[in-house]
Amino acid sequence: MKIENTKAQMRKGVLEYCILSILKDNDAYVAEILGTLKDAKMLVVEGTIYPLLTRLKNGGLLSYRWEESTSGPPRKYYGLTPTGHDFLKELNTTWEELQHAVTLVTKPKK
Repeated sequence: MKIENTKAQMRKGVLEYCILSILKDNDAYVAEILGTLKDAKMLVVEGTIYPLLTRLKNGGLLSYRWEESTSGPPRKYYGLTPTGHDFLKELNTTWEELQHAVTLVTKPKK
């Protein structure tokens, strides 16, 4: 078994949560989302993020708007819908519970 495969699966499992968290306060376009993920050492390619954004939009968690750009074509900005904000609150609770459980399970035994 290759460690890289397991690490990639772990990152994939939290990617949706991270994207919703990035958009919780401000709308952003794909390059900004990817930049934030990259800064956090979560390397994601456009081919992965576009289908995920579409799925989140189709699920009613995201909306988008087009905005003119001063440096190229118009940009599609994504933002959370009210349903997306509620969904993120639930994920925050779940993440805290999961983080606590993992810490308990993985901490060294005394």
